[in-house]
Amino acid sequence: MRAMRVHGKGERLRLDEVAAPAPGPGQALLRVRACGLNFADTLMVSGSYQETPQLPFAPGIEVCATVEALGPGAGGVEIGARVAAITGWGGFAEMALAPAAACAPIPEAMPDEVAAGLQVAYGTSHVALGHRARLAPGERLLVLGAAGGVGLTAVEIGKLMGAEVIAVARGAEKLALAREKGADHLLDVQPEQLRDAVKALGGADVVYDPVGGAFWREAFRAANFGGRLIPIGFASGEVPQIPANILMVKNLDVIGLYWGAYLRHAPHVLADSLRQLLAWWEEGRIAPHVSHVLPLERAEEGLDLLRSRQATGKVVLTM
Repeated sequence: MRAMRVHGKGERLRLDEVAAPAPGPGQALLRVRACGLNFADTLMVSGSYQETPQLPFAPGIEVCATVEALGPGAGGVEIGARVAAITGWGGFAEMALAPAAACAPIPEAMPDEVAAGLQVAYGTSHVALGHRARLAPGERLLVLGAAGGVGLTAVEIGKLMGAEVIAVARGAEKLALAREKGADHLLDVQPEQLRDAVKALGGADVVYDPVGGAFWREAFRAANFGGRLIPIGFASGEVPQIPANILMVKNLDVIGLYWGAYLRHAPHVLADSLRQLLAWWEEGRIAPHVSHVLPLERAEEGLDLLRSRQATGKVVLTM
């Protein structure tokens, strides 16, 4: 099979011809149709992700694929089924392995590129806002990085859950996309302007932050009494720090979310979330935005789109 693999920390990916993997106990062998790219893939390539496989490896956390074979004891999915699956890594290849339990049949009408890019971005926002932050109708949700892969889904899901959504992004094109997904307020501001701009709108009850850095510091101060803040990632490169004095005085909750950890600790949370997301898609209530579809051999170009924040919505590789 062909695979785009990284051979050294921080090196560019290479297109390799390698043997297809064999499924072990509980695993499904998948013929990959499309693979969604995520910021975590860029961290994996640089060697800075919390879970990085041994070199050489193919990145790729989520795929749309056809089940080719099943390992011993693997159940819950049939050979030949078209599924969305979480691989953890290995999706930048024509064949990949995934736990059979992490493979979910998808609607026949759902395009491959939509199925490949649905799970991580939409799943992260749905679990963050619903399961973790308990977002309630009528609350005010502040979304940083609102036109990125996860930020855009937070705007869409937050609005679907009945929130008043404040979207923060840079440039008219990105803000227009956030507006299209339901944002009530659009902010293109520098970090030092964020607190006053959000306060003028009534403050934030829930803050969804995939950016970190200076934006986190100002969003923290723009949170209302009893507000909840969810650090999702650190696209700015600076890990947020939490001022405990403000946390105490304003009775704030800071709620961590590492979506992938549920695969090991509580997979039913992700399964329930995916069922809801697929139902919403079939009902036409969510419309995933895929900004770039690239062939496998252009995987490095796709990662560069994420690194430079040029992508809006999802970037997807096809085989």
